[in-house]
Amino acid sequence: MRRFTVLCGGYIASMTGTALTAFALTVWIYLKTGSTIQFAIGFILSLLPAITLSPFAGALVDRWNRRTVMLASDMVGVCTSLSLAVLSGLHVLQPWHIFITITVRSALGAFLVPALNASVTQLAPRNQLGRANGMVMTATAVSQTVAPAIGGLLIVAIGLPGILTIDCLTFLLNIAILLRIRIPRPAAPEQRQAGIFGEIREGWRHLTTRRGLVPLLCFYAALNLAVGFVDVLFTPLVIGMASVTALGVVLSAGGVGMFLGGATMAAWGGPPKRIHGIAGLAVPLGFFLCLGALRPNIVLVAIAAFGFQFSTMIIEGTSRSVLQTEVEPGMQGRAFATFNMVTNTVLFAGYMLAGPVSERIFEPLLRPGGALADTVGEVIGVGTGRGSAFLILLLGVAVLVVARLGYLSRDLCALRDDVPLTAPAAGDAVPKPRADAAGSSPDRAPVVRS
Repeated sequence: MRRFTVLCGGYIASMTGTALTAFALTVWIYLKTGSTIQFAIGFILSLLPAITLSPFAGALVDRWNRRTVMLASDMVGVCTSLSLAVLSGLHVLQPWHIFITITVRSALGAFLVPALNASVTQLAPRNQLGRANGMVMTATAVSQTVAPAIGGLLIVAIGLPGILTIDCLTFLLNIAILLRIRIPRPAAPEQRQAGIFGEIREGWRHLTTRRGLVPLLCFYAALNLAVGFVDVLFTPLVIGMASVTALGVVLSAGGVGMFLGGATMAAWGGPPKRIHGIAGLAVPLGFFLCLGALRPNIVLVAIAAFGFQFSTMIIEGTSRSVLQTEVEPGMQGRAFATFNMVTNTVLFAGYMLAGPVSERIFEPLLRPGGALADTVGEVIGVGTGRGSAFLILLLGVAVLVVARLGYLSRDLCALRDDVPLTAPAAGDAVPKPRADAAGSSPDRAPVVRS
């Protein structure tokens, strides 16, 4: 685990620098333009390249050296941050410069995320994969918690060029670490399909022949659709009942939950019966959504944000372990890319639908005098933001239903037993696929925001 721990330390620094830059750029765009349309453009550009490129990126990650992919991604990241720093220092930075950077970084993420996740299998022993994934998620949680906390102070103290310089330095630190770490290459499949499209089809066939993976993909699609709605509705929910300062407190509570969830996964490794870490943790996920929407009470919302993020971390860590142990190492780039593509697609759908559905349907229902003001409104309250709260409450109930369906799925429950599967421990030889009793290969995944 030593090499993996060093690698993870480098990515804590790199992801924190990137999160600081993202925070600073969003503030800059708002101060420069005051336009919500500009926000929407940046948001779309942050997702579409990753969605579009993921299938190709996964196949190329499996074909190329994964360390080289990560190095190249970080090197291009340095160039983007350095370019923005120079433009900002010369006072000629424009929104379209930032949009180009967002697009490039989204495209890089399509390669970096599957390369990093697939490399975990090569660096961590099989029985430590849950802990290793917990460490990766803790790194993500640290970056997403620290960046908003200190980003505002740094913008005042050193400005946008200073923050971009910090981002460059964290990229360079991670590059130095990657240059000193050897990541073993997995054995290539015995029969590689001709061309990139052939390899994409081969990766999809590999997933569909592994019992439980397609149901797991559908399970996460449902969860991530709910998460996409909640991401958009959360701020109106809080602002409708409290101040911007209270919003910061609630976001901090969510960040602490994310950090502790990742740390718990790193220390524990997740439940041996995987279904309990996936469908089982979806139960508190749905419960906390319902709790946060039940009353216009900022304490309840803060508790809900903490529990929601904590549960999300355990679900994600367990799911990554499933993918890493049940898919051949030489196929994992494509497997992670497929799951990331589906995750980003349904998140995008949730983001696009949440605003219109809330504003045009649910908010009018729970305004004073609205159709549900005297019924549902007696329980959850009426006024600004309570329509969003009602929608979140229904999403929480839907998540509970999805969790129950997960336990009723025989294929998902096949993940119950923590048995040795196809993925080798770090340094082991890669075994050839074996047939199970039914004659199929026993290979079997992201989640919520990877």
